[in-house]
Amino acid sequence: MRVLVLGGGKVGAFLAGMLVAEGHHVRLVEKREEQIEPLRRDLSEEVVLLGDGADPFVLESAGIRMAHVVAAVTGDDETNLVITTLARFEFDVPRTIARVNNPKNAWLFTPQMGVDVALNQAELMARLVAEEMSLGDMMTLLKLRRGQYAVVEEKVHQDAPAAHKAIAELAIPTGCVLVAVIRRGALLLPHGQTVLEPADEVLALVDAEAAQALASLLGPLSSPLR
Repeated sequence: MRVLVLGGGKVGAFLAGMLVAEGHHVRLVEKREEQIEPLRRDLSEEVVLLGDGADPFVLESAGIRMAHVVAAVTGDDETNLVITTLARFEFDVPRTIARVNNPKNAWLFTPQMGVDVALNQAELMARLVAEEMSLGDMMTLLKLRRGQYAVVEEKVHQDAPAAHKAIAELAIPTGCVLVAVIRRGALLLPHGQTVLEPADEVLALVDAEAAQALASLLGPLSSPLR
């Protein structure tokens, strides 16, 4: 995959490094001259380019016409919108992603402005904190479909409603599929007759509404967060 990252701050540098490590073809554009040498030391000279990502000539020289994805992750919302607008409507890039720095500007990051995916850092962090507060011991392993679904893991508590019961007996929420049960290091594929034991680690695919219901089934009845 050919990816063009605009913005060489902490977010852009980390993203570029991760993509390079995964074997993708990456170009990172940063306009602050003093940042170029540190970025080139961490990445490489051929990856990092000096220039203003909102300049169409800079984008073209960085290879935007061949890019599969453009990620505008500068610290300025206006710049990120200019970049995604150019990427989509001037250079016809298939996929555009933009960082939202100020949550008040989130309403601007729409497909009409050339944005396929808007990443609102403040909102994401707030939602993650709220989720961890509400789900007790449940751990979110992976988010899917922009957070609509998640792969989660939780141990069956000894006092849980699900303890010592077969899965077929449980009121599994509609938006939940039990994917696996890990018992004393062994992986079990769950079915209706599988009896959940205390300390079993349950992996499940859930939607946002089902996560709380599953946490209530697997966790202790007395938890103040359930």
